[in-house]
Amino acid sequence: MGKSLFLSLDGTDLAVGAAVAANFAEAFDVIVLTSTVNDSFGAEKVMATGWASLPPAAAYAGELAKLATGYARVFAVSAMWSKDLLPRAAGVADAACVTDVLSIESDTRFTRPMYAGAIVATVEVSAPQTWFTFRPVGFPAVSDAGASVPTETVAIQVDDSAVRNIGTRAKEGGRPDLSAAKVVVSGGRPLKDAASFERVIGGLADALGGAVGATRAAVDAGIAANELQVGQTGKIVAPDLYIAAGISGSTQHMAGIKDSKLIVAINTDGDAPIFSIADLGLVGDLYEVLPVLERELKKA
Repeated sequence: MGKSLFLSLDGTDLAVGAAVAANFAEAFDVIVLTSTVNDSFGAEKVMATGWASLPPAAAYAGELAKLATGYARVFAVSAMWSKDLLPRAAGVADAACVTDVLSIESDTRFTRPMYAGAIVATVEVSAPQTWFTFRPVGFPAVSDAGASVPTETVAIQVDDSAVRNIGTRAKEGGRPDLSAAKVVVSGGRPLKDAASFERVIGGLADALGGAVGATRAAVDAGIAANELQVGQTGKIVAPDLYIAAGISGSTQHMAGIKDSKLIVAINTDGDAPIFSIADLGLVGDLYEVLPVLERELKKA
């Protein structure tokens, strides 16, 4: 029992954070790391660091652990930044840490995937404080934005003596962020080169207003950029529609897409593992199927 603290990257995840907080009886506070917000979504206190961008996790995990003293639990949406930050801070605080929580059964009991999603484990923590990341798909976002509350400024000291961010570069483009997109079109190794990948996979994604993803094999072959990798070792996605083109379905890739609402698989091999989790499957050549789909969408 005790109060909760939600770590929000930029305020856009507050609604789902409030949904997670509702699983606990006590009130919750929020720290917004890189933005400011007006809505509280039921939080008792909303704090903001005032940072323009996120520092390296190692530079402030210790200070965050000190700030979180007194909270029974600290949580954030599962993402690259949170999986880097929370285990570090939990280690400093000598607290329990659970990643990729799927559901909350009690104040101390959670479910999470193991072995690339083949098993869902129930874990119970006994430490006085728990830090955890959660997958949003299991927690419907709160619709009530709540009363507007003043945002307090919180000072978290950043120690850049050991590590510092020397620059950030974002790839230009108007496509949605892969982790948050409602539609994702992904391609695998059969795409022969980067130009073919962009033309075929990118073309259909643009026609659908979606994001582009790729398998690890496609990334390793230099066909797709590293930030497009989907799977256990890449980004976990849960869009309304996931189209897997030329993807056989490795265990690590399927672990990253299994929470998608609708999975469509297109592959020349009718025995490919991807068909075992697909809602709709088409045995066919992606070079023939995808351009037809793109043309029909543009006619609509």
